Amino acid sequence: MPFKKYVEIGRVAFMADGPEKGKIAAIVNVIDQNKVLVDGPTSGVCRQAYPIKQIHLTSMKVNFPFNAPTKVVRKELTAAKVDDKWAASSWAKRLENKAKRASMNDFDR
Repeated sequence: MPFKKYVEIGRVAFMADGPEKGKIAAIVNVIDQNKVLVDGPTSGVCRQAYPIKQIHLTSMKVNFPFNAPTKVVRKELTAAKVDDKWAASSWAKRLENKAKRASMNDFDR
């Protein structure tokens, strides 16, 4: 089975660790083999360099040019309905259930 999720321009990534933990953003530029430039205007992630070790790649990808401004990234993310697709994915639902279970106490269970 070949590898299908590459670090590439337009790939939507889940922020697994760091200050933006739990949000999704699109890769705008690859800085080097350890860092990428991400931007997630629809999910509240400001444009910043982010370590590749702290992100998980999703199967979603949008098309926009290399180093696209935030305005273009926002337009493409909303046109592709990335937030809706993410909310409907089993990955997001699993994270939501995990957070819900973690917030419960013995009386809620």
